[in-house]
Amino acid sequence: MKKHKIIKAMLCCALLVIIMVSAQVRGASSRPRRGGLYGDWLVKMTFGERQMESILSFSRDSEGNRTGQWISFWGINELKDVKYEENQLSFTQVFRFGENESTSTFKGKIEEGKLSGTISSDRGESKLEGTRMPRAPRAVGSWEMKYKVGEREITGTLVIKADKERNLSAEWQSQRGEHKISDLKYERGNLSFKRASKFGERQWESTFEGNIQGDTITGTFKSERGEIAAEGKLQNASLIGTWILEITSERGTRKQRLRINPDMSALYGSMTLKKVNFEEGKVGFKLVMEFGERKFESTFEGKIQDSKLTGELTSSRGTSKVKGTKVVRTFRTRRTEQ
Repeated sequence: MKKHKIIKAMLCCALLVIIMVSAQVRGASSRPRRGGLYGDWLVKMTFGERQMESILSFSRDSEGNRTGQWISFWGINELKDVKYEENQLSFTQVFRFGENESTSTFKGKIEEGKLSGTISSDRGESKLEGTRMPRAPRAVGSWEMKYKVGEREITGTLVIKADKERNLSAEWQSQRGEHKISDLKYERGNLSFKRASKFGERQWESTFEGNIQGDTITGTFKSERGEIAAEGKLQNASLIGTWILEITSERGTRKQRLRINPDMSALYGSMTLKKVNFEEGKVGFKLVMEFGERKFESTFEGKIQDSKLTGELTSSRGTSKVKGTKVVRTFRTRRTEQ
């Protein structure tokens, strides 16, 4: 009898461990990873009384080698000798500005989602601190949804947003009736939610289950009235994403990164843009950079044609030609970082 109680207790403990591990795995799938190197880091470095923000972006090339970029308002600099082992990070940066060139080295660590260390050069040392920049879930954006009721085609807009903790919420915008979205879930391409609708005196509820691939949602609404197939297209999909820009002026050519978010906010280098205007293929935004009491303003006007972004960046210093190529994300099998 005693033996059976011991075995029963051991089985209960094993079951509890399995449940805890499973919960941790499920939770990790919906939250950004705290460990690891790859991705973007917003870093701050102090020069005297001035603090500068930049982005450190780490990835792998086609052969699996670690690569890195230092991205700032001034452009993109490729990092050299990127090493990451047992949470210790080091790299070399070569910064060129006109005919001037300077080399600096970084040594630091990554712990609990924070990057810290020291940048050293012939000008001295500076402390550098940074935090990981989470990417918006793929479901975020404004989706033009279409489905048919009988022979009548219905169009609505599903607007999905994410807060700082990547928790999702949504609303349904339509000229027909009132609609409320609840129980929104998105995981590994699968999207589901409930919709409560009201049109005049009529009220009904439906559920949606579907899949997101690229810039398209396909799925089915289900209610007591039956099933209805629906399809959605991501609005502004041709612009949303990451662009590598070549900016050419009388002073030469430099590279810059422009990342357009689904809500049409953006990052130009490390500078936040609240709004990018996009209408009928035409793109426009304004840059404002402040150095103490001095302010520099630039405006961009361009267009998207044949999957290319072209235009001009104009400031008090003149006009630069801009050519942009969109980055196509590829997904590699994850491997453990050492």
